[in-house]
Amino acid sequence: MPSLPARRDPFARAGGGWVATVTVAGVVLAAGKGTRFRSDLAKVLHPAAGRTILRWVLEALRPLELDRVVVVVGHQGEAVAAEAEAAGLPGLRTVRQDEQNGTGHALRAAVDSGALQGAETVLVLPGDVPLLTAAPLRALLDAHDGHGTLLTTELDDPTGYGRVLRDAGGVRAIVEERDATEEQRGVREVGVSIYAFAHKALAEALHRLSTDNAQGEEYLTDVVEIMAPAGVGAILIEPGEVAGVNDRVQLADAGGVLRRRILERLMRDGVTVVDPATTYVAPEVTVGPDAVLLPGTHLEGATSVGAGATVGPGARLVDTTVEDGASVTYSVLLGARVGPGAKVGPFAYLRPGARLERGAKVGTFVEVKGSVIGEDSKVPHLSYIGDTTIGRGANVGAATVTVNYDGFEKHQTVIGDGARIGSDTMLVAPVSVGADAYTGAGSVITKDVPEGSLAVERGEQRVIEGYAERKRKRMAGDDAAV
Repeated sequence: MPSLPARRDPFARAGGGWVATVTVAGVVLAAGKGTRFRSDLAKVLHPAAGRTILRWVLEALRPLELDRVVVVVGHQGEAVAAEAEAAGLPGLRTVRQDEQNGTGHALRAAVDSGALQGAETVLVLPGDVPLLTAAPLRALLDAHDGHGTLLTTELDDPTGYGRVLRDAGGVRAIVEERDATEEQRGVREVGVSIYAFAHKALAEALHRLSTDNAQGEEYLTDVVEIMAPAGVGAILIEPGEVAGVNDRVQLADAGGVLRRRILERLMRDGVTVVDPATTYVAPEVTVGPDAVLLPGTHLEGATSVGAGATVGPGARLVDTTVEDGASVTYSVLLGARVGPGAKVGPFAYLRPGARLERGAKVGTFVEVKGSVIGEDSKVPHLSYIGDTTIGRGANVGAATVTVNYDGFEKHQTVIGDGARIGSDTMLVAPVSVGADAYTGAGSVITKDVPEGSLAVERGEQRVIEGYAERKRKRMAGDDAAV
């Protein structure tokens, strides 16, 4: 075996955090298809609690500030590589495993590619452990002193996992279940596919792997047996820290754990979550103190909720900002901004570019797109506001529509400060209504309305006496003819 580098602590405190003191490279094995998912989508690209499985794994590596991270891709390699690169980890590279021939073969692809050149220690982990955090990885690297160290756990039901075999000198092998004897299958300690290896020793061991096993593949677990004579260490951790995801049932379970972690963090930071069982918050979402999330709330993407705001019940917000003291009830908001103290809902739909200023209100069955609702202005009921700028203190009556599309282009509508738009007004853009101007209910406004004036456009009402009786007689005659 090659000689080992001198023992050094791999992490040291600096500026309140941890920094690597030896050259450590991470390798994430993400080449598999995940056949038990029964999906056309690669397993590591399935979402859990607002991130893909792979992204959760990469985020667990971020606090370690590794010198390099290599993601081994195979099935749907371009898509997996794109997702890995989107994480933005410094020094991240992808390596393709052209032939999926086992986990050992996948790791050998990374080593043989030269992407790990210069690394003293190689941290290896699978791409399908979304519950993983930095803590056990840091503990593993801190304990690593030799050719190899692995994380293990004990399971009441270890079915499907490789069993860890020990002797007086420590770990001597990991045997995959298909290759295990009945006695070995009774072992409850299992490997979790997370290792720290000395780079040089790993490179040598990988080239000694064979496919002489039940699956005809190069097992990464066999590296442990190859290195065992030189000493292989192990750290036993709790099962929940490293649970893998092999099917959609386990994916749902993992998503539930991740969601609970997010909500507990928010609650400890001063956010009220009335019913965690029905509240979904993505990991990038920020929520201010004393905000209240009511049942059925979904906060996704880069959403931000300010201090003292209330969201829900039954609200979905995506890439939306809700400022301090605002409220959103039974509504869908996509790429919108709700100003301080503004109110949305119930049953409103705010599309990208919708912006409510301080104290504004958008009410029941109102849709807003690409528009500004000015400070203290109101659109209370049954309206469509598109490509519109509304000033301060205006009121838009029920069933108002800004007619912004002529079949070829979108046009702008401007409603001035203090204007009053009568119910069932059609504002045919491009058009403006001046400050403090009025439109009569039922009007179709096609020309600009000057400041302080009233615009009314209606057909003259006709009253036809006796119409109902004549109608009944005519209908009765038609029925008799049949």
